[in-house]
Amino acid sequence: MAGVLQNESGGTSFGKLDVGDIVVIVLYFALILFAGLWTSRKNRGSVGGYFLAGRNMHWALVGSSLFASNVGSLHFVGLAGSGAENGISIAVYELDAIFVVLMLGWLFLPVYIASGIYTMPEYLRKRFGGQRIRIYLAVLALAMYIFTKISADLFAGAIFIEQALGWNFYLAVILLLAIAALFTIAGGLTAVMWTDFIQTIIMMFGAVALVIMAFIEVGGFEGMRHGYERAIPNTTYQKYYIEGQTNITCGFPREDFLHLFRDPKTGDLPWPGIIGLTINSIWYWCADQVIVQRSLAAKDFSHAKGGSILCGYLKMLPLFILVFPGMIARILYTDTVACVDPDICESVCGSRAGCSNIAYPTLVLDLMPGGARGLMLAVMLSALMSSLTSIFNSSSTIFTIDIWRKIRKGATDAELLIVGRVCVLALVVISILWVPIIQASQGSQLFVYIQQVSSFLQPPICAVFLLAIFWSGITEAGAFWSLMLGLVAGTIRFVLEFTYGEPGCDQPDNRPDLIKNFHYLYFGIFLFLLTGATAVVVSLFGTPIHEKHLQRLTYWTRHSQLPREDIDTRSEVDCDGVIEDNKDENLEIGDTPEDDVPWWKYCFNWMCGIEKQDRPDVTLSEAEIKAKAAAMLSITEENKWRRFCAVNAVILMTLAVFLCGFFG
Repeated sequence: MAGVLQNESGGTSFGKLDVGDIVVIVLYFALILFAGLWTSRKNRGSVGGYFLAGRNMHWALVGSSLFASNVGSLHFVGLAGSGAENGISIAVYELDAIFVVLMLGWLFLPVYIASGIYTMPEYLRKRFGGQRIRIYLAVLALAMYIFTKISADLFAGAIFIEQALGWNFYLAVILLLAIAALFTIAGGLTAVMWTDFIQTIIMMFGAVALVIMAFIEVGGFEGMRHGYERAIPNTTYQKYYIEGQTNITCGFPREDFLHLFRDPKTGDLPWPGIIGLTINSIWYWCADQVIVQRSLAAKDFSHAKGGSILCGYLKMLPLFILVFPGMIARILYTDTVACVDPDICESVCGSRAGCSNIAYPTLVLDLMPGGARGLMLAVMLSALMSSLTSIFNSSSTIFTIDIWRKIRKGATDAELLIVGRVCVLALVVISILWVPIIQASQGSQLFVYIQQVSSFLQPPICAVFLLAIFWSGITEAGAFWSLMLGLVAGTIRFVLEFTYGEPGCDQPDNRPDLIKNFHYLYFGIFLFLLTGATAVVVSLFGTPIHEKHLQRLTYWTRHSQLPREDIDTRSEVDCDGVIEDNKDENLEIGDTPEDDVPWWKYCFNWMCGIEKQDRPDVTLSEAEIKAKAAAMLSITEENKWRRFCAVNAVILMTLAVFLCGFFG
């Protein structure tokens, strides 16, 4: 990999960037940091403000934050890399997400809002009672965040930084993690969502500018189509063809590179596997804390649905601004981006498995002029920041609300806020320690690796959430034991998959048929059906949950006005001091005049959000408190906004179907 470059006098340079690029990057991050901290100044002093942005976010902020949380540096590197490797099939994930994010707004969010939950494990505790499912999912979510989302984003961001700057890998990673942690610790969800909004705009302008330049370079869409067919690296002929290898297709573009739907047996993304892909997407968009937390922060139900619609429109773009540029990069830099010889690949990008992951960074650095390169690097880094800050905030929410409160049942608001910040710091440390493992396990298609892991772990959770939302008959025992069975089956496939590994193109495939001929998306379908069937069977043999415990916890009871009797009657810590039984534990910090507080203590309190702790308004009457609580749980809408959202949802789905048909 590239190291720090030195000029003739021994001074350090900036790799392929000039001084103007560096100035743009520094100014950009200074602006983003200031904007994030300034916009969050009023929502830092309460648990609800820190974790859910005071539930006062506009639909534009919700939608842009949903998109930015999803499309991080992993997508810039991973989608473009898969486009360079296999064509447009990877865009199925993006188009499928359009339908699933609408499911979030219309089917899942009404239940989440009406139930008054803050985290996904908390919903399952209210739905089933007990603690074992909630704790299991909380721990599993944290593990998945660290070892898939954070690690993948860090690795993808590091590829771009190394290609652009030649910086020391670990220095770059530590600096990026420090900035992301600062956003999250100091600002909470409000800072995250405002920076997501700004960074989404930056990402769109930069990515659109690059794709226009790329298409001009190859002569438009037809030029890309003809050029991709001929984008065959020289080493394909020199080594694999001339030397008479039995597999002479190494390095050749797929014949179906412009089709989304591939052959059920030989396709890299077989079209029946879209069902498995959708299963993973339902977990990601409808039951993952990182995504759902943004929608729960909306000021009302209409704004939450509007956020889903905006995100859906934005999800149409990755095919054009990420996948197509990856294909163009293969045309322009065939011998590097599409390298086949392991020795050559290792010399180019440090990976013997292939260099398709460098497609987008190479395009940026070679096509864009000075200054613009710095802006696009800022775009890539902003994508990384958005993703990391989102994951840090959501992880601290899960740990604080779902785990720490079980350890410290009497924790005050101040303690919860401090623990949330400390959790972020812990995630940073673990992520840095995980970096060497990321480097050692680099593959040629990072995005595909993440989807494989998802297919092994996410289908059981998806099955349980779907049954919990839409079937009142599922019991706690059915949900728990089906999750355990799904975990065992998924872990076995996970271990086998990465123990054997995928052979190189010129090597024989000696993997067992269970691995070689059972596509990971097909396995996801199997795992989903296995888990769902187990949950149904165990539930039918158990005692059903009484309907008095299910009010506003299923889709069919979301509008119920009947009181709900919790299965577990122990009180929960309220995030705003108005709903649960914990109102007497409000923080007493802040009574001392600020002038009497030592500067170091004031700085510490500010970082923890407790320099001015928000308290419930003691002047509110009991009726006003109940009205405030009811408003937070309301899923009623004005007719005009309900119709507006419905019309846009139909338009959005129509456009998505058209794209699927056009490129099918």
